[in-house]
Parts: sequence; structure tokens; C-alpha cells
Amino acid sequence: MRRLSIAPVLPLFLLFAAPLAAQDAATPRIQVSGEGQVSAAPDMATITLGVSAQADTAAAAMDMTSGATQKILGRLEGFEITGGDVQTMDLSLNPVWNNRATSQDAPEITGFSASNQVMVRVRDLPKLGEILGAVLSDGANTLNGLNFGLQDPGPLLAQARAKAVKDAMARAGIYADAAGLTLGPVLSISEGGTAVPRPEMMMSMRAADVPVAQGETGISASVSMVFSIGE
Repeated sequence: MRRLSIAPVLPLFLLFAAPLAAQDAATPRIQVSGEGQVSAAPDMATITLGVSAQADTAAAAMDMTSGATQKILGRLEGFEITGGDVQTMDLSLNPVWNNRATSQDAPEITGFSASNQVMVRVRDLPKLGEILGAVLSDGANTLNGLNFGLQDPGPLLAQARAKAVKDAMARAGIYADAAGLTLGPVLSISEGGTAVPRPEMMMSMRAADVPVAQGETGISASVSMVFSIGE
């Protein structure tokens, strides 16, 4: 009796995939990273400010906070800051407990503390100091953050990315020349990320009672590039 042997039949792409993969892995290459950074004067500031008040009753504490906050919102409208540029970030009401002389003393509520925190986006930077002075005079007594930024960071980001690519290409050329090699075409490009450094304090705006230094806002980008090595 004859035995019938069946040889395994592999898909055509598998027959060629292994040699191609091995050939690709053996291709001489060089991998470098590049960085690019651009800076510009900010054209926007984001402030988180608010009002905190304490009173004997919860209603009184909240009324005091709400009254001052409403006055601040009205002031902001006068500076044409409305809509999506003003947002309540936190509204809280908590009891205030007495300081017990001993651990046996029963805790007692001696009052209530209310707080209303508002995020404000200022797009007219020359008026920033004036706006801060105005809201403080209207009753704002907390300021939790002041950040400068750009309304449209896209153009700066594109410039930073282009600089990062040029930097990587320059580095690859230096390494290839130093090693006596010829730099070939680009095999791959991958972005390493972007970042916005802390603004440098370069100039001051003084309006009302609040001096503000706006400085510069920078955007950085990094890339990783792989080049083949020519013959």
C-alpha cells in the first residue's frame, strides 16, 4: 500500500514575509531624536478666583458669598467677559466646629463657612491688572491660580514640530559624517510629545493695585527619526 504524504502548504505571503523581515532588520540604519521650541507673548490668561465668607448660620454665609460673587460677575460683564469665559469651579458650604478644650468635650457647630470659586478667562491682557484690582474691590478674597496661554497654539506648535524635524535631520547628518557614512532616506518618524514650559517673566503690567508679569509662553516638540545608511 502506498502512503500518501501531504506537504504543508504555506500561504504565499508567509513564504516571503520571513526573508523580507530579516532583510529589513539587517538594513543599516541610524536613529536620532530632535527637539524644537518656539516662544511668543501670551494673549490670554486664566484666573481662578472666588469669595469665602463665614457667618453664624448657613444661609447667612451663603448669602454673603453669593452677593459678593454676583457683584464680581457683574463687574466681569462690564469688561465684556461672559459666556464660556466665566465658569463656576467650586461651590461649598461647611460647618465650623469649636475647638474642644479636652477630648471629653462634645463638638459644637459655631458657624458656617461658604465658598464660591470662579474660573475667568481674560482675552484682553492689557486689562488684566485692572480686572484683578476691580474684582478684589468687589469682594474677591481668594486667588488660586493665574496661568498665561495662547488662544490658538496651533501655529506655534507647527513651528516647533518643524524645528524638531530639522534638528533630528541635522543630528543624523553629523553622526553619519563623523562615522564616514552616507545618510539615506527617512524610514520612520514618530512624535515624542509636546510641552508648554512655564512662562518667563519679562514685562510687567501695572493697573489699579495688582502688578502682573506676563512673560513669554513657549511650546516645545520632540520627534524620533530613523534613517537608512546609504551605500
